[in-house]
Parts: sequence; C-alpha cells; structure tokens
Amino acid sequence: MNATSALKVGSVLAVAALALPACAASDPLTASTRNASGETIVVGSANFPENVILGEVYAQALEQAGFNVERKLNIGAREVLFDQIKNCTLNVVPEYNQALLAFVSPETKAKSTLEVDAALAQVLPDNLEVLKSSPAQDNNAVVVTADTAAKDNLKTLADLARTSPDWVFGGPTEWESRPDGYAGLKNNYGINFKEYKVLDYSGPITISALDKGDIQAGLLFSTTPQIESSGYVVLEDPEDSLGVNNITPLICREPVSDKAQSILEAISSSLTTEELTAMNAAYVLDKEDAADVAKKWLKEQDIK
Repeated sequence: MNATSALKVGSVLAVAALALPACAASDPLTASTRNASGETIVVGSANFPENVILGEVYAQALEQAGFNVERKLNIGAREVLFDQIKNCTLNVVPEYNQALLAFVSPETKAKSTLEVDAALAQVLPDNLEVLKSSPAQDNNAVVVTADTAAKDNLKTLADLARTSPDWVFGGPTEWESRPDGYAGLKNNYGINFKEYKVLDYSGPITISALDKGDIQAGLLFSTTPQIESSGYVVLEDPEDSLGVNNITPLICREPVSDKAQSILEAISSSLTTEELTAMNAAYVLDKEDAADVAKKWLKEQDIK
C-alpha cells in the first residue's frame, strides 16, 4: 500500500456507501472458541474496504483453527493503528510492507520484498514482528482518466511536472506529507499541483471527483476494481517513488502463538494480487458483505 505506503497503510473511507455493514462483525463465525491458553487474539484493520476484508480473512482463519478472536475492524489510518498494535491493544493487523517501513523509518531505503521485510525487522519495536509477506501486492497508484492521458500525452509521473501547476490532485489527508506519497512525488518528479484536495483513500469520493473533472489526477490503490471498469490510466513510476507493497501480517508477538502465526503466513502464501482485486470487486462493486467475501475465499484455500 503506502505504506509505500500507505501500509500502504492508507486511510479514510468516510462514505456511507462503502461503510462496513454491521453484520460483518456479527457473522456466526464470531462465536468464541478458546485456544489452549484461553487468550483472545484481537484482529484490527484500517478503514478502507480491502483492509477490512483482509482483517476478516485473518479473523475467520484463526477462528476455524480454534482460536478465540475479537474483531476491531474499520478503525482508521496507519497513524491510529500503529499506536494500538504497539501497545498490544491490537494483536494482528494486515499491513503493506513498504508503506509500513516508510512510516516507521522514512530514511531507510529498501526496494525488494526481502530487503523491506529485513529492514522492518530491524526498526520495529521489540514486541512487534512482520510475518512472511504475500506475493499479493497493492501499490499506491496515481491515476488519470483515459481522456486526460490522451489529451495531455501522459504516460509517467514525470509527465505531470509540466501539467500539475494548473491541476488539482485528490488524495487522503495523511498521504500529502508521506515520503512515499505526495511529498515524494514533489521531491522525485518536480510535481507541484495547484491544489491538493483532501478526499477519501481510494474510495468513491476520489473516483467521483475524477469522473466529474473536479480533480485531474488522484490516488487509488492498484487493486481498486474501478481502474479497470472505468478505464483509468495508471501513470508509471520510473523512480519507484511510490514503492511496491506486499500484503504482510503485522503482529504483537506475545498473544500470537506459533500456530496462529503459521496460519497467517499460510494466508500470505495463498493470496494473489488477482484474488485480492476480485475480493475488492465483490465488496465494492457487487456490494457483498466483507465477512462473506472472506469466507468464500477461505473456502477455496487449504489453510492449516
């Protein structure tokens, strides 16, 4: 995500149309089953659809393995979540490895999945750990409409340097100052939009603003299903300013046993980018419940 970000730990989906249905938290699978120690694993998530779905995947898989799980989904941005997992109010959170690294240690430079995960192991607080990253990725993407791309001959982020002074960019509040966000675009490409308009994080407000021409470019997750359905153009990032974000479980070590960790890592191994995008489409476009989307995906896996 961005983390880069935004670990993509990205953030605000303040729109009722995409608010989590109440039934997601009261799914029959939430019935308590105790692990050997009787402890409860608290699974949290950020407040955007994909992260809520991933939180449900983690929670349901742990429940199926006999763990007692408490859900605290749809909480907020990384800035909120990280404090809660650092003090172990939350025990498991679906994260985006490079966005998380940029948040925890913005001066650390790492590119590949292995490099990013190794760097995280060095800079995270002692009580926190990132587990095995998934090959599934959700990267920050700067998009324009197909008409805008054709009219102004836009292919890469560098092309925005000549058009941005007359344009408006749309993105969430916290992304404006992130080194793997808008601040990085300014530093790496000389981009300087006339206005940074605060919108949601890859949600319906941003998409509506793009379609209406209220903004000329905006931030979306690369797994946002409307990129394909609306024909948006993702601008290439030759300087790797936005990073590459693998889905990565972040845990507070003590409450999460070796068995629970192995389940979370099995999820990471099984998940693909295509499946992640399809789950987003089921939730966002088809209006399926997040718990049902997660349940269907888990049913097709062999998570043990």
